[in-house]
Amino acid sequence: MAKAHQKLVFTIFLSIFGLAVLTPTVLNAAERDKAPVRFAILGDRTSGHVPGIYGRVVEEIQLLRPDFVITVGDMIEGYVDDTAVMNDRWGKYLGLVKPLTMPLYYTPGNNDISSALAYEWYKKHVGRTYYSFDHENLHFIILDNSRIESSEEFPPDQLSWLIDDLQNNSEAAYTFVFMHKPFWNETTAEGQPDTLHTLFVKFGVDAVFCGHYHEYFSGDFDGVMYMTIGSSGGGTRPAPNGLEYHYGWVTVDGEGIHPVMLNLGSVMPREVITVAERKTYRPLQQSGISFDSPLPVEPDLTVKTVEGEVTLHNIFSDFALDDTLRWEIPEGWTVAPAVMPVSQPARTDKTYAFTASCAGPLFPAPTASVNFTYGRDKKVGTEMTLTVARTAYCNPADKGVKIDGRIDEAFWKDPVGTLFSEDGGPITTDPTEFYFAYDKDNLYLAAKLTDQKIDSLKAKVTEQDGAVYGEDCVGYFLAPHEGRDTVYQIYFNFLGSAYDHKIWKDADGELDFARDFNGEYEVKAVKDSEGWAIEIRIPALVMGLAGIAKGDKWKVNFRRKQPRLSAAADWQIPIGSPDYRGGWLIMR
Repeated sequence: MAKAHQKLVFTIFLSIFGLAVLTPTVLNAAERDKAPVRFAILGDRTSGHVPGIYGRVVEEIQLLRPDFVITVGDMIEGYVDDTAVMNDRWGKYLGLVKPLTMPLYYTPGNNDISSALAYEWYKKHVGRTYYSFDHENLHFIILDNSRIESSEEFPPDQLSWLIDDLQNNSEAAYTFVFMHKPFWNETTAEGQPDTLHTLFVKFGVDAVFCGHYHEYFSGDFDGVMYMTIGSSGGGTRPAPNGLEYHYGWVTVDGEGIHPVMLNLGSVMPREVITVAERKTYRPLQQSGISFDSPLPVEPDLTVKTVEGEVTLHNIFSDFALDDTLRWEIPEGWTVAPAVMPVSQPARTDKTYAFTASCAGPLFPAPTASVNFTYGRDKKVGTEMTLTVARTAYCNPADKGVKIDGRIDEAFWKDPVGTLFSEDGGPITTDPTEFYFAYDKDNLYLAAKLTDQKIDSLKAKVTEQDGAVYGEDCVGYFLAPHEGRDTVYQIYFNFLGSAYDHKIWKDADGELDFARDFNGEYEVKAVKDSEGWAIEIRIPALVMGLAGIAKGDKWKVNFRRKQPRLSAAADWQIPIGSPDYRGGWLIMR
């Protein structure tokens, strides 16, 4: 029945908000005999979006003729403060959904509203960020959690509106809630308290739909049906069962709510991936394969024939691993054995030996893959690219280093100038050189960046943690603590503005971020007719270090981004997280 089991009394909300007790309701005969209501749910379109996919999904929805369509957010690429760019992006999005002849309701995502300015653009192009509407005897609520990270951070005015709306629409046959970020995955699904879930249970919410993660999973908790819709065009990879780019299709009739996932014409049941299954196979995907140590790279960017070890971590599965470890070997590389049968019990690690060498090119590197069994007749493919480690040297600096952007002191020597494009192909930025120096209390960074059109240099962001990474900038990934998987990600633009985060992996192999991490840096950049240069001082204390000494060995990676050429140049690839694969920075 629709809500007989959901109209529960929660003392905490009665005492705090003075809410009246809601009595159970059931569908009457007239409601049960009504024609079914059918609506479609569009998943995320952006963040690594694949051109053409979202438009195809929209066209397919139009062919199916639902009563209406609802998005779960991230409709445009965000995190820019350029009015012309944002107007263009919203114009293109609204053009994509124009073929829909039925009503379309929008849910804001973090890409859609990433700043106060983006909030104004959203209201201009879309309208309200949170609201509700009715369709026949059904009630729908759209919430805005685009700029918060938990239910506890919900703005009081929106939470108060939500309570009033739920209370005023308690007679609806079914109530649905839409919001972009699935906070319930970290709270309710883990048995932790959640303010929104408590309200949903109390007021008889029947189903909650979210997006954000670009992958589908579902769960039922205290009578509330939760679903996170995957990608309808944003960057993703196939789920173990093949579910990839898809959208939701929901039928509501006298017998209840019936959601299915449509994968470019295929219909799959809601239980295709449960939240419990995801918590098993995600660690296998992310941490199922590891290399005991990276292969050392020679100065000429080759790798001598060396012995390596790959470890398969079957510790997250209750099923034995019985498969074949296979290598995808690019031109210039050798790996032996290229194919190896592997077998090991559930909940075990096992290490396998191999030899590898590279006569060039260095990238792309070989990739190892294996299929883990995470359920009965259910497998998940896992792959990991062989890790290699270049070496850069950090020179002792003179006393009283002056940060002036000139890079003319004697200790600025032995620059790193051989970089790679993001896909391992030929470099597509103008030439770049990176320099490193240190003293007991500071790390010094410098770079010379040629630019054949220096007047086109893009750098407008002045606030810390602004979208520096979208401008002409240099970026560093610094892991100074040996044995700890902690990375300091820092980008600097020409104006000296910094975007910085502290990143690490939790016990489940998932990335965690200290978004409030903000270091204090001394930065100076200068430009001339040939390009620009930058000098940076990072106090050791910013990275939790008591000091820096000769012989210290850090894991690092670094890059240049050049918007004019829509290009990035990286020291090692892939750069950054989630699979942080840096080289070594050695203090001389």
